[in-house]
Amino acid sequence: MRRQGLFGISPRTFGPPTTVADPDAEAIPDLVKRRFDTGVLNAVWTSDITYLRTGEGWLYLAAVRDGHSRRVIGWAIADTLHTDVVESALTMAIALRGPLPEKVIFHADRGCQYTSAQLARFARENNLLRSVGRTGVCWDNAATESLWATLKVEFYDRRLWPTKAAARLAVGDWIERVYNRRRRHSALGMISPVEFENRINQTAQAA
Repeated sequence: MRRQGLFGISPRTFGPPTTVADPDAEAIPDLVKRRFDTGVLNAVWTSDITYLRTGEGWLYLAAVRDGHSRRVIGWAIADTLHTDVVESALTMAIALRGPLPEKVIFHADRGCQYTSAQLARFARENNLLRSVGRTGVCWDNAATESLWATLKVEFYDRRLWPTKAAARLAVGDWIERVYNRRRRHSALGMISPVEFENRINQTAQAA
C-alpha cells in the first residue's frame, strides 16, 4: 500500500485525559452491567466525554446516547472539562424527549464530572438515576466508546481543524445529519437511529 501512496486511517491515540476519578465522590452503583439496550427507548441513556484536537487548542465533546436506538439525543462542546458540558448535553436530551414519566438510568464512567454534586442535583431534579462503570474498564461504557470510535475514524481524524469554530460546526452537523439520520447500524437492522425510532413510534400509534 505504501509504495502506491495508500495509507490506512487509524485512530489517533494521544490526547488529554477525559476520565479523572474523584476519590472523595459518593458511591454510585453500576445499574447497567453492560446491558445498554433493554428493548425500549428512554430506559438507559449512556454518556461520555471525548477530546477534539484543533489548531486553537482542545475542545471537549459530551454526548448522551439512547441505549435502544443508538441515537445521540444530546450533545455539547466546551473549552473545558467542567460538569457544565455534561449538564448541557443532558438538557438537550431532556428537551428532545420531553417530560420523562419514569426514571431513566443515566450511565457513564467514573469521571469527576459524572460523580459531582452538581450532576447529582441535576439528576434528582430531572428524574435520572445515575449509574457508573468501574474505574479503568472501558467495556463498562462500551456503548458510548463505540460512538467516539466512529466519530474519530470515519470523520474527525480524516482532516485537520484549524479553528474551534469550524470544529464545533462540523461535529454538530455530523452528529445530527450523518450519524443520527444517515449512518446505518447492524444492530438496528441496517437503518439509522432516527429511522429506527420513527418505526417504533409508527408501530405504537398504529396499535
